[in-house]
Amino acid sequence: MTALASTTAVATEAESLALDRIDVSRAELFERNVEGDYFARLRREDPVHYCAESAYGPYWSITTYKDIMAVDTNHQVFSSDAGLGGILIDDNIQKSGGGGIDLPNFIGMDPPQHDEQRKAVSPIVAPANLAKLEGTIRERVGRVLDGLPVGKEFDWVPEVSIELTTQMLATLFDFPFEDRRKLTRWSDVTVAEPGSGIIDSWEQRNNELMDCANYFQRLWNERVNTDPGSDLISMLAHSPATRNMTAENYLGNVVLLIVGGNDTTRNSMTGGVLALHQNPAEFAKLKANPALIDSMVPEIIRWQTPLAHMRRTAVADAELGGKTIKKGDKVVMWYVSGNRDDTAIDRPDEFIIDRERPRQHLSFGFGIHRCVGNRLAEMQLKILWEEILKRFSRIEVTGEPVRVRSNFVRGYASLPVKLHG
Repeated sequence: MTALASTTAVATEAESLALDRIDVSRAELFERNVEGDYFARLRREDPVHYCAESAYGPYWSITTYKDIMAVDTNHQVFSSDAGLGGILIDDNIQKSGGGGIDLPNFIGMDPPQHDEQRKAVSPIVAPANLAKLEGTIRERVGRVLDGLPVGKEFDWVPEVSIELTTQMLATLFDFPFEDRRKLTRWSDVTVAEPGSGIIDSWEQRNNELMDCANYFQRLWNERVNTDPGSDLISMLAHSPATRNMTAENYLGNVVLLIVGGNDTTRNSMTGGVLALHQNPAEFAKLKANPALIDSMVPEIIRWQTPLAHMRRTAVADAELGGKTIKKGDKVVMWYVSGNRDDTAIDRPDEFIIDRERPRQHLSFGFGIHRCVGNRLAEMQLKILWEEILKRFSRIEVTGEPVRVRSNFVRGYASLPVKLHG
């Protein structure tokens, strides 16, 4: 089947299925990059959509910008509490059950506990600390880019996206640099399901997460008895809100920070390369006016939407979009759909690096759970593109991207490229 025929078949399926048969949680839709047709139909015909049967049980899909905002900013009714299921459509990833291991963390909490634990780590991304990190980031980006082959095909994902984000994570945790690729592996394992190509069973996931727990427990033990440092582990070990937390809560916060520091930046680094390759007129704009990097970075994050969804659980009956959501129902905010909503964003399916309001996107969430590291992610992307423009005339994508099989992480396993000097 040709690519055009395949795309047409997907569009036909998305349009012909009965509404109550549409299940946008199927990970293969994201792996094939065809989820957009399904979300477009839901936004048009049933923006607050109930799916009665899925691999994750029944759930509501919230697909428009305004409805997602309504859920995301109302934590009193739509809870993130891990005890109710947490922030992912798959209960097993954060809640005991098939997954077998609890990972309580501050994004999976409601106030006041959420606020206290989030406050413990927020100094890492305070403006003064970001200013200190800028030189380190720029030096490392330059070193990685200077080590790449010009005119020869290589895989951008491991050589650039993974390497740069893993170096940054190691810095934020003051993690042994020689072991930094463990952080990448633990990030992938944390949000993986069996059959994803990352893990084969929940038992394997639990064993690898216990390795992560033991490693970070050793680092905690070293730092809790020394003067407070400026790294995330020291902040958790010395903050009154977190220094007495359980080992499970510590692991939960660690993996939350690993995933948060890894997936958004890593997949936006790759998504930006792909977007500019697919939109040469936008790349021409950028080369003519490098100052457009400032507006291009949030446009990359919107266009990529590196985390496709966040889940909440209703703690009371609620009306939304003319539908009644019952107490206990699973409610999934599809950020990837809200970022393509033409009632909120002009020409949302287009990649436009000089948008008037480039930060009008949902990729970082809203309300009390808005991404704590959003400015750090933007700074890393800004520096990367500043340094790319100094070195290369263009980055040519030489083959099809391989996307990960996940309805949560909207990312890439591989992107073959060739650099032109």
